[in-house]
Amino acid sequence: MESYHITGGKYLEGEYRLRGAKNAVLPILAATIISGRTSIIKNCPHLSDIRTMAAILKEMGCGVSWTESTVSVDSSPLNSFRIPQNLMKEIRSSVFLMGPTIARCGQVILSDPGGCAIGKRPIDIHLTALRLLGVDIKEEEGLLKCSAKALKGAAVPLSFPSVGATENVMMAAVMAQGETRIINPAREPEVVDLQNYLVSCGADITGAGGKEIRIKGGLPLHESEYKPIPDRIEGGTILAAVAAAKGKVLLKEAIPEHLEAILDRLSESGCNVRKDSGAIYLEAPERLLAVTPMETQPYPGFPTDMQSQFVALMCCADGTTKITESIFENRFKHVAELNKMGADIIINGRTATIKGVSRLRGCRVTAADLRGGASLVIAGLAAEGSTIVDNISHIDRGYERLEDILGGLGAQIVRTKTTEESGKQ
Repeated sequence: MESYHITGGKYLEGEYRLRGAKNAVLPILAATIISGRTSIIKNCPHLSDIRTMAAILKEMGCGVSWTESTVSVDSSPLNSFRIPQNLMKEIRSSVFLMGPTIARCGQVILSDPGGCAIGKRPIDIHLTALRLLGVDIKEEEGLLKCSAKALKGAAVPLSFPSVGATENVMMAAVMAQGETRIINPAREPEVVDLQNYLVSCGADITGAGGKEIRIKGGLPLHESEYKPIPDRIEGGTILAAVAAAKGKVLLKEAIPEHLEAILDRLSESGCNVRKDSGAIYLEAPERLLAVTPMETQPYPGFPTDMQSQFVALMCCADGTTKITESIFENRFKHVAELNKMGADIIINGRTATIKGVSRLRGCRVTAADLRGGASLVIAGLAAEGSTIVDNISHIDRGYERLEDILGGLGAQIVRTKTTEESGKQ
């Protein structure tokens, strides 16, 4: 096991260039299956989730190679419609392979996807939507067996704007006969990015980012070279870290409108935020201010993937903040760890009430999930003394060597191997 050792109270300052968005790269890699051609995806971060997705594609017969931050996928030799069960359990995003595998092979066999234990994330919406395209789905011996003799375009209303369901339908519909309309789709920038990648392959898709997506299926696809959007959650995490450390930072390769909900709250907390084309500048105040009650929502609302980091940020703010988690019911595991550090947080149902304290105290804490782990790092940067964050494999799922990113801004953070004995301290 590996841990982060953080010495708090260090001033952060500098510039950082955002990497490609994890939540855009993963479905795009899954979508490379559909064309049966070669796709070159640029600016891919070296994350454990992305490496796992690449391993799944290899197991299914694709040729996958990395050159620095560029991933090349040749899906022409695909020879399996079974998603490896051992690898699927490692990442929730493996569910993105349903749509493209059905589109390419007419069938797919998969198990329940893994990922962080942040609450129930049933794939019922995915299954209901795919059935409308003509997919027959059976559950046998813990496996889902999906098949379709011929995918047919249809109107697909989603009961909730699920990102995964929207993207699975988009990918399957590319090979369906006729037109598919996705009604009430997710509007996240990553959905728009998947549309743009598929269009670069020759697909006819319009409307992503709006209230309805239209896909005219059955068109021949070709090779593509594509650069995914920058990671808005990585950007938000860095901004929160710098704000907690009372520093200043210039984010490059950013798309400010993708972070609008985050930037609004940072401005409300007293940060000086300036936006430019492709860049965001933040300078933190001497002490942050508590913000008005907030609630996580689908895009363009405040993202659930930034809730944990913002809870940590508000721990040292002047005043009391209430944050309601409306997307996942079990995404407050970081709160108990933050309270160990001297935070004053009370959970009532899905709402966290955070009363700001003058200073957090460093101690040993454990990451239970990806974004919760990032929140503990942020708290450690703001705390007095030394903080040890254990179980950082969770953090590696979404950040490429977070210690290098923050260290480049002046943080004192070191990755260390944790022995079994030291882990008992």
